[in-house]
Amino acid sequence: MRKKSDVFIIVLLVIAIVLSITSIVLSITKAKSSEEKSSDVQYVMYLGTNDKDTNEPVFDRETSMEKAKEVLISHFGGYTIQEAEGGWSDGQTVFQEYTLVIYLSDTKLEQVHLAADELVELFHQSSVLIQANPTTTEFYAGKTA
Repeated sequence: MRKKSDVFIIVLLVIAIVLSITSIVLSITKAKSSEEKSSDVQYVMYLGTNDKDTNEPVFDRETSMEKAKEVLISHFGGYTIQEAEGGWSDGQTVFQEYTLVIYLSDTKLEQVHLAADELVELFHQSSVLIQANPTTTEFYAGKTA
């Protein structure tokens, strides 16, 4: 007949083994899910296209889009852009301008700032608005066999 202390030690060993196996399974599961999706920041840049001093368009719409694309390709290798209309008031006059909304993922703020520096100069802007939105990024390649 076994002593109570022997049974107690066996029970503790079984619990330790079960906890170890559970921990290993959870870490493998977490590693797999982090490979598929990762935390990221999506940067959204709002680029006005009217000159900061004259409030006249710097380029026509088509040229504005092409110039922005060139800058984005050179800095990021790709881009997502939407066209928008922006507007503001100085208290007396309402100003409106063609605006490009640029979405950037899988990059760092420093890289966004470098591109923004070039866009501010090219489009003769006072600034561009940059939003940083926490997100989860997944490059989904479709159902695998």
